[in-house]
Amino acid sequence: MKIELAKREQAKIKIGLQGPSGSGKSYSALLLAYGLTNDWSKIVVIDTENKSSSLYSHLGDFNILDLKPPYSPERYIEAINLCVRHGMQAIIIDSISMEWEYILDAHSQLTGNSYTNWARFTPRHQKFIQAILHADIHIICTLRSKQDYVLTENEKGKLAPEKVGMKAIQRDGTDYELTLMFELDIKHNAITTKDRTGLFSGRLPFQITEDTGKEILNWCQTGEIVVRDYETLIKSCNNLQELLSLFESVSKEVQQQFNSDFTKRKLQLTPNYASNGIS
Repeated sequence: MKIELAKREQAKIKIGLQGPSGSGKSYSALLLAYGLTNDWSKIVVIDTENKSSSLYSHLGDFNILDLKPPYSPERYIEAINLCVRHGMQAIIIDSISMEWEYILDAHSQLTGNSYTNWARFTPRHQKFIQAILHADIHIICTLRSKQDYVLTENEKGKLAPEKVGMKAIQRDGTDYELTLMFELDIKHNAITTKDRTGLFSGRLPFQITEDTGKEILNWCQTGEIVVRDYETLIKSCNNLQELLSLFESVSKEVQQQFNSDFTKRKLQLTPNYASNGIS
């Protein structure tokens, strides 16, 4: 435990895009990702919407990981780790609402005390959120909103129904975990409801473009470069599951570079290690 001077480090951005169906979440996410990477081949969409992101293939040659049910937290984590290992620079998870719907459905099928039953699911959900936050890669999450209609005045001065987004389909407080949260309306205009960058606070509604991603990238790169201490991370793993999760979350280059450290820690965590005399 120590007190040290506060400083901002270079970061991999974690962004949320929330809005009703048709608000342009997937399209905006792709533009953001390209602005962050300037390379379509380094972008991958974890697609839970029956490859709907392929409708925007005219934008560039990005990659798709077609995630099939069940949409469990573990399946999402596996997909994220796979993308990291393949050297992607930006992941779009479209959408993370399916994970929460999976949790709600599984919880509803349990008998007994509803409150205590959450102890089975909260840790699993939190591991999913931590996988997003700790991945050394830009991640953009889309969140579907519950929908409603309101009467608004159109260009002719007449009242007409307009689709609006309400509460996001995810666990309460998920937006607080992310660095940026954009809310999109049916006209594809965005406002920020959470902004740790300070780039968009107070800005009037605007449409997301590649330049928005470049602006965010510039913010990400203005901090100090931090080299991850993988030897310490490996030694800090308390069980084989933690070690495996760390191994799967790093690139192939890191796996190869620290292969002996991973192997040594694996042996140390294996039952009967001491009696086998392995050093």
